[in-house]
Amino acid sequence: MNRLLALAVIVLVVAPAALAQEKPPAKAPTAAITLEKGGQITLEFFPADAPKHVENFIKLARAGFYDGQRFHRVEPGFVVQLGDPQSKTLAMDHPAMGTGGPGYTIKAEFNNRKFERGLLGMARKSDPDSAGSQFYIMLGPASHLNGQYTAFGRVVSGMDVVDTIKVGDRVKSVKVD
Repeated sequence: MNRLLALAVIVLVVAPAALAQEKPPAKAPTAAITLEKGGQITLEFFPADAPKHVENFIKLARAGFYDGQRFHRVEPGFVVQLGDPQSKTLAMDHPAMGTGGPGYTIKAEFNNRKFERGLLGMARKSDPDSAGSQFYIMLGPASHLNGQYTAFGRVVSGMDVVDTIKVGDRVKSVKVD
């Protein structure tokens, strides 16, 4: 009887721990950017590395913040940039272009991700804690950004679309999965 009781206790204590360890890792959140001119870019986020940046992007995307915006910066071999709400209406050569945001800032979340082709980085001013809504997709490596800007995701499909982006190309929608 004691052996049966001991076995029951072991099963009750060990089994839940063993089952908990077998859970698959949580799937990283994703988003799809659809361009007005056609084409789609699928993003995967790094919530373990930059939880507040991922949360911020998802919140803005779900609210439709990025829908209708235009890419206001394209630096061949370096980045394409999006996220200034003024790009919906201002001329691309307007002096204020690239200065807009959501009306708040978030603290930097520097991490060990390398700024290589396809990585998403959060744009900011000289203050590391001045990011808000503007982000960029790396077109090539830029090691000077490592540890200086927040990396919060990457392109998992559609880099061929990213490579065709021009200043003024409009986003039709950003949908979060």
